[in-house]
Amino acid sequence: MITPDQGPILAALGDARRIEILRQLAGGPRSVVALARELPISRPAVSQHLRVLSLAGLVTHRRAGRTHYYQLDMRGLAALRTFLDSLWQAGLDDFKAAAERATPRPQRRRRK
Repeated sequence: MITPDQGPILAALGDARRIEILRQLAGGPRSVVALARELPISRPAVSQHLRVLSLAGLVTHRRAGRTHYYQLDMRGLAALRTFLDSLWQAGLDDFKAAAERATPRPQRRRRK
């Protein structure tokens, strides 16, 4: 089940360009200009993608003069990781239950 907290995060990850922006930010803080240089979209489009990522809690930014620097927000990534880990754990639990149902039980020997 997706909680209201995870909805914006998952929606933000639904665009390949935002994923690429996150990959670039994994290398450290970057300006909008530096990010736009590496993408086939305009600076205003990069800014819009960064806004979506920021509202989802995946990036933060600071201003230095007229330049905005963006970086990954580890709290948002931790929330995403917790959610994905819960899905993984649920899958493992289901697999274990299915394996236990499919494994024949050894028969007891009858005493004479």
